[in-house]
Amino acid sequence: MLGPADVRVLADRLGLRPTKKLGQNFVHDANTVRRIVKASGIGPDDVVLEVGPGLGSLTLGLLPGAARVHAVEIDPALAGLLAETVADRAPGLAERLTVTGADALRVGAAELAADAGPGAGVPTAIVANLPYNVAVPVLLHLLAELPGIERGLVMVQAEVADRLAARPGSREYGAPSAKLAWYADARRAGPVPRAVFWPVPGVDSGLLHFARHDPPTGTDRAATFAVIEAAFAQRRKALRGALAGWAGSPAAAETALRAAGIDPTTRAERLSVADFARVAQSRVVQP
Repeated sequence: MLGPADVRVLADRLGLRPTKKLGQNFVHDANTVRRIVKASGIGPDDVVLEVGPGLGSLTLGLLPGAARVHAVEIDPALAGLLAETVADRAPGLAERLTVTGADALRVGAAELAADAGPGAGVPTAIVANLPYNVAVPVLLHLLAELPGIERGLVMVQAEVADRLAARPGSREYGAPSAKLAWYADARRAGPVPRAVFWPVPGVDSGLLHFARHDPPTGTDRAATFAVIEAAFAQRRKALRGALAGWAGSPAAAETALRAAGIDPTTRAERLSVADFARVAQSRVVQP
């Protein structure tokens, strides 16, 4: 694994100055890497997708316990260096690594499969220190794009982990919580101290564990997400008003809500993703 001195040497070699734009904060603490790998629950049959591998600290920790690690890195210099770092520090595991130089917000299943090659297997788990500025859209995109992902452990900003793991009725519950719940059950898996990163971030970090489940039945994801977005765009309003634009009028929103068995005076934070799905479906079946 990479310690603080190793991280600095590799960064200097590239002339790298970490940028906020790319969310570059590199983990350099071996105990933190071991903790992440253990908490992820990955095993020898897993193909792990790592987003934003950076200089390779977590990659080196993941390779011994997984069948393969498929790393997606947007920075061309870092993507180019990763395979070399693994070959130098873990030569016996280098064949388990695939690197895709791409934006994780746009990468698709076909691109990943082409880079991995025949017989490599589809990703079954995500384990990553996600770029904090795009963590939520990246996670939702990958879960939509890669149905083979069964579970994962991601490091994100602490308040984002709180939001993603929040349950209906809590203060942190919002559109990201409900959208992630379409795909998976999520829970907080502990804090991560600022001192394990270089450079030291200005925010607290946390681990989020998730396990995929079947989505609600009766409607599709796009329709349900449209309801979620409309409801939380005006979360202080009762749903009759918050969904007026989505439904066409307050009266139409009330009709859809009542058809779904939901009180029109309820606010968005009280509804589960299954509730939102029923509202979306009730609008579809109205004459």
